[in-house]
Order: sequence, then C-alpha cells, then structure tokens
Amino acid sequence: MAFLERPDGRIHYEVHGEGFPVLLFAPGGLRSRMEMWPGTRPWVDWTRALPAAGFCAVAMDQRNAGQSRAAIEADHGWHTYTADHLALMDALGFARFHVLGGCIGGSFCLNAVATAPTRVTAAVLQNPIGWNPDHPTYFPDSHREWSREQREARPELDEEALASFGANMWGGDFVFCVGRDVARHCPVPTMLLPGTDVPHPAVTSTELAALLPGVEVLTPWRGPEHLAAQEAGVVAFLRRHKPEG
Repeated sequence: MAFLERPDGRIHYEVHGEGFPVLLFAPGGLRSRMEMWPGTRPWVDWTRALPAAGFCAVAMDQRNAGQSRAAIEADHGWHTYTADHLALMDALGFARFHVLGGCIGGSFCLNAVATAPTRVTAAVLQNPIGWNPDHPTYFPDSHREWSREQREARPELDEEALASFGANMWGGDFVFCVGRDVARHCPVPTMLLPGTDVPHPAVTSTELAALLPGVEVLTPWRGPEHLAAQEAGVVAFLRRHKPEG
C-alpha cells in the first residue's frame, strides 16, 4: 500500500501500468476514492483500461476518503486538493500528465489546469458536477452530511472549520472550483462526457460545451451498451494529445 506523505497527513495512491501518465480523479464527491472506478456504475474502469492502452494510470484516494487522512482547516478548499495532486505527480517524477476525472473529478481536472497549465496536457471531464439551479442546496446539504460522518470518525475535528471548508468548496454557481472565464480560456485540449442528473446537471455540461475551446463532446456514453465506445473515444482522445518525445 503506497502513501504520499503530506505536511498535514498522507494520501493513498496506486500506479498501474507504464507509459504516459494519466492522473485519475474518481467519482464520489468528497468520498472520492480509487475503489469507485471498478464499482457498480456502468463506467469504464480506467485503472485497467488505460494501462491496457499503453498509459500509466495514477489512482488515488482524495484526502479524508478511502485510506487517505489529512487535516481539515477553515482555509482549505479546492487549492488544498490540487496541492495534493501536484505533489503526488512530483513525487512520482511526472513533470507533465493528462488528467481524467469523474463527478467531482471534473472540477479537480479544471482546477489542476488552472493551477498548472504547463503541466497538464489534456483533460477528460466525465459526468462533471456543478451548481444546479433547480437544486441549489444540494452540495451544501451533502457537505453537512459528510461533515457529520467526519466528526463521528474523528471527534477532534473542529465544527467551524468543517463549515468554513464547505463554504470554500461549494460557494460558486458553476463548477465550484473555477469561474466561467477560466473555462472560456482553457489552454489544454478537453473532452466532455456530459452529466444529466441532480449533482451532475445537464446545464453545467451545456455551459462547459459552449465555453471550453474546441472541446470534444462524447455522447451517448452512459450505460453498459456504450462502454466500448466510451473507452475507445477517451483512449483515442488521450493518444491524440500525448506529447511527443
């Protein structure tokens, strides 16, 4: 079991295969962990498909999910997760890499691009989360439930810090991590597998499709009947944008 030591905790990760690296952000919201890839949803398990296609897949449990544990402070937010992501790739010796994220992972991808645009070479946003005007309290409500779980497991956590962290994470009206102008000027190639439900609203994917320069939209992709097309489309996109040399 491999761990990355961080100043305030440690991050559990796995490396699968060899080749150009793809950093994976699993679905599951703040419970995002690598075991979600081969889970029950009819999605491709990228920890297996990418190595089979000649890529190195880097999977991880996000901080305070799965086997990863770290502090939760009042000033934490999207930047805290991105710092973990970049530190992991530093530790593995990967100067440049693709990113692929499902659910909350779409926002992790966008924040990685915004933070380190010279390092991220392409991004796949699968079923991205976003603010839903028909369900505006969905993520704040979910955060309170997650916070209760965290406090039950770790009574020493500060309730006010958890609440402040939640406000930092869920205060936006788009994809939460960045604004629309960042998407509009995204400097890396992107592929979008659109969302269609409450936490992954169609309105967010529609905006991303309109804003991201030259984005490739893969649809239909959802459901077991589209697994082969999902895998082939994403792998082809990642291969096209793999840097030479």
